[in-house]
Amino acid sequence: MNLYLRLFLTMLLGRFRSKVSVWEGSRTPFRVLPNDLDVFRHLTNSRYLAFCDLSRLDLLARAGYWQEITGRGWYPVVTAQTITYRRSLKPWQKFHVHTRMLGFDDRHTYLEQTFVARGETTARAVVQARFLKRSGGSVTQAELEESVGGYPADLELPVWVKEWADSVRISKNPTA
Repeated sequence: MNLYLRLFLTMLLGRFRSKVSVWEGSRTPFRVLPNDLDVFRHLTNSRYLAFCDLSRLDLLARAGYWQEITGRGWYPVVTAQTITYRRSLKPWQKFHVHTRMLGFDDRHTYLEQTFVARGETTARAVVQARFLKRSGGSVTQAELEESVGGYPADLELPVWVKEWADSVRISKNPTA
């Protein structure tokens, strides 16, 4: 199935699913289809990242935040991500992606996305994202915080995520 069709279905079916808070996270259901497979007949690694994209969009839409950011002329971009695989997803297998906020730093928003099948974690991704303005430039954390009505007091970025973000930062200058 073409990813655009999956995007359309995720957005359409999301309208009939329960609303969520951007802070509580979301659970987005999927099924492994034949065109999601690699030569070893399990979900290919690039599809995991595509399912992460769809699940983040599902969270933003079901939380009502997608309309907020697009109305302001903002859009999210992934600036870094890492994924760890634990168990393969097989043809026709049902699974869901649980997406939740991890926290913020001065420039980025961090999310965790966990793939779950039959009650078992099969993969987990950590995603670093920024919001950009269609008019140019980045959305500040102050603007983001205002747009969601404030950040929860107990949402503190885990130390290991900060260390990971520092370790994957790329310099503007190419190395020799």
